[in-house]
Amino acid sequence: MALSEWEILDGLAEILNEETGVPTESVALGTRFAGDLGVDEETMRLIAAHIEQKFRVPRPGAAAFVRVGDAVAHIQAAQG
Repeated sequence: MALSEWEILDGLAEILNEETGVPTESVALGTRFAGDLGVDEETMRLIAAHIEQKFRVPRPGAAAFVRVGDAVAHIQAAQG
């Protein structure tokens, strides 16, 4: 069963909190990884690995996402 957009967003917020310390409630679909959260390339690679493991989807490239909503869309598409 595919996860809802909000379930995915919650999971991504947990990953971002773990990797960057950003409060989970600060993560929204329009949040920019680099611009709003200050995520660098190395951290983005770690986040991509977490996405692959947590959501069991193909690992995205480190530069694949600009906004959190891009990651949500990738996960939804991969889940079918």
